[in-house]
Amino acid sequence: MNVVIEIHYKSDSRALQTGNFPLRGRKSEQVALDFWKQIKKEMSYHVVLEKVIVNGDQDITQLVLELEEQKWNNSLNDNLPF
Repeated sequence: MNVVIEIHYKSDSRALQTGNFPLRGRKSEQVALDFWKQIKKEMSYHVVLEKVIVNGDQDITQLVLELEEQKWNNSLNDNLPF
């Protein structure tokens, strides 16, 4: 099953990137987070996530932000020397 993901974000101006992705057993918020990470990696300046839309009608912005924060916190705990 495929999903269409729209990422709305701000950089020096507002922008939108859209992609069609296979789920392959993952949740749509995980696929959207991977897409968002790819966008941030490609940008040469700071970007801010505004909205994430799946299949044109489902707003999953909050789910993506929570997942991103959770992964960030897990990575911080994994690198502790004690």
